[in-house]
Amino acid sequence: MPNDIAHFAIHADDCQRAKTFYENVFGWTFEPWGPPNFWRIHTSPGAVHGALQERRTPVTGQGMIGFECSVAVDDVVAVSGAIEANGGKVTMKPFEIEGVGTLVMFEDTEGNVAGAMQYLEGVR
Repeated sequence: MPNDIAHFAIHADDCQRAKTFYENVFGWTFEPWGPPNFWRIHTSPGAVHGALQERRTPVTGQGMIGFECSVAVDDVVAVSGAIEANGGKVTMKPFEIEGVGTLVMFEDTEGNVAGAMQYLEGVR
């Protein structure tokens, strides 16, 4: 059995602000789901769905700490501009990874760090 990513979650202090950021930067859509301050994220048909949810404090007493994810994009330079135009911060300018594509790292409006990758033809 493959061990594919089946779900992802974005934790936010201000869910509406985060929702607007991801709608404007990546064109994702959001569907209210379950408790208050919880949305199902639709990226594209057939893709992994995610959740946008209010940041919780686990037993450690800190906000959620997770692992890095990257979003596949067609134009990493355009996305970099959209990130900054929508209140995010580019933390690593576009960087070419030989044989893979070009990656930009960013911080969203909620302080979450992620990547956007423009894959080379046939890599993904």
